[in-house]
Order: sequence, then C-alpha cells, then structure tokens
Amino acid sequence: MTLSLTIPRLETQNLILRGPEARDFDVFSTFITDPERSWGFGTEEDRPKAWRWFASNIGHWALRGFGYFTIEQKATGLSCGITGIWEPEGWPEPEIGWVVYAGFEGKGIAFEAATRAREWAYTDLGFTTLTSNIVPGNDRSVALAERLGAHFEREYLNVQMGTERLFRHPSPADLGLSGDNDGNPEAYA
Repeated sequence: MTLSLTIPRLETQNLILRGPEARDFDVFSTFITDPERSWGFGTEEDRPKAWRWFASNIGHWALRGFGYFTIEQKATGLSCGITGIWEPEGWPEPEIGWVVYAGFEGKGIAFEAATRAREWAYTDLGFTTLTSNIVPGNDRSVALAERLGAHFEREYLNVQMGTERLFRHPSPADLGLSGDNDGNPEAYA
C-alpha cells in the first residue's frame, strides 16, 4: 500500500521547496544525528531514530496539511535543508522552522526558503500568525528570525526541548501580502 499526499511545490529565485522524498533521508540523517549541528533543532541518536523523525514529518503532512519542505537548490538539485510549518502535539501554536545542512550556510538559503514558506502559510493556508521557537543560545536562528521581522514575545516550556524562546512573526497584513507575489521574497520582506 502506498499513501499519496499532495504536498505543494514552491519556488523562489534560487530554490525549490518540495515534499520529502526517500533520496533526502541520508543528508537529513547526517544532520540530525550530529549533535554539534542539530542541538538547536533536536538531535536523534542514530539512523533508525532519524528515520522515525523523517517519517513523522510525512505523517505531519498527512494529519495537518503542512509540515517541513525539503529545500532544494535549483542550480544543483541538491537537498540543502528543510523549512516549513510544524505543530505537533504539545506545541503552543504553529511554528515556522528552518535548517540548513553543512556546506550551505551563509548563502541566504534559510532566509529565502523560510520567507517563501511563511508566505505560503499566510496566503494558501490562511494563517494569520506564526512563531519561531528557538532554544536559548541559538543565536544564528534568533538573527534569522529577527531578519524575517519576528520579535521575542515570551519563553515557554517545549515538551521536547525544554525552555524555548518564542518569536512572533509579522502578520500577513504587516507584510503586505496580497496572495500573489510569485514567491519573490523582496515583494514582502
């Protein structure tokens, strides 16, 4: 039996945001089992546990209608990270998150991808607000959240990660989203 999901394919100038595929697992597993790289996201101890997380993201798409996209570079076809909307049981509300894999940092990929995922959540899903939940000390994620226009709102207890800092993103109206900007981050950043 095969489950069929309709996960949108979103594009930006340099990236494709698409549903996770089996070919994405190796690079994702390398990321999530590396404690130095994944500590702010949640580290899994081995490939079988990484597989459970990877599969749970697909289940999240099936149950919620949204989840983490794979970020693919248009120019190379390489999977370079994940971004999307996440709201598992125990989360205070929907969150936009991002991860960029080793070797892809400092290229604006997370900003471009997260901006497009947020626009999709606002214009296609009808969300009116989003947060980014960031563990204390993850200064790079805080800087990106702030670059995206989010501001610190409060701390809360994350059921998986402990104390986290909740950053509130601007509303669709604050971003001037009309529902048709062709995925161009400059149109609403």
